[in-house]
Amino acid sequence: MKGNRMTQQELLQRAERYLPGTCLGMIHLPPDLRMVMVRGKGSRIYDAEGKEYLDYMLGSGPLLLGHCRSEVVEAVQRQVAAGSTFFALNEPVVRLAEEIVEAVPCGEAIRFQTTGSEATFAAMRLSRGFTGRDRVLKFEGGWHGGHDVGQLSGTMVDPFEYPLSLPDCDGIPQGVQEDVLTAPFNDAATTVALIEKHHRELAAVIVEPLQRALKPEPGFLEALRTATRKYGIVLIFDEVVTGFRLAWGGAQERYGVVPDLACYGKVIGGGYPLSAVVGKRELMQLADPRQKGRGRYCFLSGTLTGNPVASAAGLAALAVLRQPGVYERLHTLGRYLAEGLTRAGTTAGVPVQVLGDGPVLQVFFTTHRPLRTHRDLVRADRKAAVAFAHELIRRGVYCTPGGKLYLSLAHSEADLEQTVEIAAEAFSVVRRAL
Repeated sequence: MKGNRMTQQELLQRAERYLPGTCLGMIHLPPDLRMVMVRGKGSRIYDAEGKEYLDYMLGSGPLLLGHCRSEVVEAVQRQVAAGSTFFALNEPVVRLAEEIVEAVPCGEAIRFQTTGSEATFAAMRLSRGFTGRDRVLKFEGGWHGGHDVGQLSGTMVDPFEYPLSLPDCDGIPQGVQEDVLTAPFNDAATTVALIEKHHRELAAVIVEPLQRALKPEPGFLEALRTATRKYGIVLIFDEVVTGFRLAWGGAQERYGVVPDLACYGKVIGGGYPLSAVVGKRELMQLADPRQKGRGRYCFLSGTLTGNPVASAAGLAALAVLRQPGVYERLHTLGRYLAEGLTRAGTTAGVPVQVLGDGPVLQVFFTTHRPLRTHRDLVRADRKAAVAFAHELIRRGVYCTPGGKLYLSLAHSEADLEQTVEIAAEAFSVVRRAL
């Protein structure tokens, strides 16, 4: 230790002792790649040894503006000085509620939560309360957080028969599995047939409109909208990733389909814990506590719900995103990096395909075409994808092993050029191991 400051090795030793997996959640790195981050600025982060990384994890997506954007920092500092939390209405959250509802195509009312998992859980609870039905249909490979429904059929590798739902982790009750149907993303015919067969039991269909990195095929989301409307089933868009990232109006705006409810997180908190459910007033009204004992009522609350610091950060972030040309730039950056990575992989003789939309990308090692469903993606070489990411991290490009790359407004063309050069080296290493 230097004074009261621990070295990175000392911090890692303590983390190994107290934190399962020497990590904070689901990303476990090999011992030689472990680090402790101490600061970030713009497109870069720095570990406790001073090593610099180009950051494509961005806190798992919230930092669409990059690290420590001045407008966000200043807004947070002002609010911290005025109060960190009240468990009451506050000016930042009221203003943010108006901003989000006015931006979201399905928006009429909003209820804030703290995490994306809470938002999707809340949307499903509202759907059950509104319809009086219990079952939910989700999509194979779709990710809706850490709750029991979110941990069903999201990472399955072995094919199974639809609409069976299988757990991705232990601790999921059998009853939850029985109440969740699984359908294939981008297969409108199979999905609509399942909806028709089970429509009397279904409260909701929940979908990531951009499922991980898979774009919806033309007509797919439209088919979901038509079938759910026909049978009075609530259509939920999980926009925790896509909200305010693909467009000002999110995936609803970009893909032209409007759900009944939408879940938001990541970007709307500007790097602080904040999420929300937005949607039709008749559904959202069930969260009004005056309904309890008088009609249909769904409890949606929490100690830090509508936290003023997070709301102030979110307002500052959205003010930047409203500026002209922002989304054009984000999509330009995404195309540039996707083309550069594809070119680098091809030059190295590695079979890669880069999927995604705008500032959300993912590299897959496969010759299979087209990649349109989760089962197509399962055919890809995940070990190669993880090894590629490890080589990137080793060379100073921070990312999720085997997962998505997030871009921000802070990334420059020079950053992307440097990333492609490093990726070429990483592809060459992976190629030798194939």
